[in-house]
Amino acid sequence: MSGARRSSSDGRSSAESADESASEHVSATNRTRAENIPAIERASGREWSAWVSLFEAQGAPTLTHPEIAKIARAALTDDLRNPEWWAQAIAIAYEQHAGLRVPGQSSTGTYRVSASRTLPLDRDAAIEAWATAHGSRSEHLGHAPTEPRTSRTEKRSFWRFGLEGAGKVEVSATPKGEKVVLAVSQEGLADGEGIEAWRAHWKSLLAAL
Repeated sequence: MSGARRSSSDGRSSAESADESASEHVSATNRTRAENIPAIERASGREWSAWVSLFEAQGAPTLTHPEIAKIARAALTDDLRNPEWWAQAIAIAYEQHAGLRVPGQSSTGTYRVSASRTLPLDRDAAIEAWATAHGSRSEHLGHAPTEPRTSRTEKRSFWRFGLEGAGKVEVSATPKGEKVVLAVSQEGLADGEGIEAWRAHWKSLLAAL
């Protein structure tokens, strides 16, 4: 964790860097992607500046991610849907704001990127469409995929594979009404320099479906 926190002075992908002028509640040093802030404020009923004050009053810059998430959870009401999830999201947003975590960086110091598309299919058909269109690819941006694995839970269907030298990929299909959200999540990137290239790659494959 400490290695991830020291990385705040590293170079960042310009598209992943925060838009510092996007929210009046965010300081000029904020590195949180601006679109996260309004959602956090709506869900929590607390302005972002108040969240920042709360964290800093409890010494959050010196704390670990679980400790920061615990502060966030204690400040959320139990009637909020998925309060644990929101506590994690708020903690991550603060870590990005304070320069403790680069957007796209996990608590282990590696990086992740994701993209999604809503399709007029059921979840299994969406995974099948992905497999038909892209399952036989021999490479993704020069990285060879491992043998894919499929699985399904009560709520989602999955297509997972590794990428040699570029982490692992999960394609998930989650029902949304009569449609499905097909999402691609890549984890384990060694640095953030290629995040936007990977995002564009996954978006182009989703767009081809």
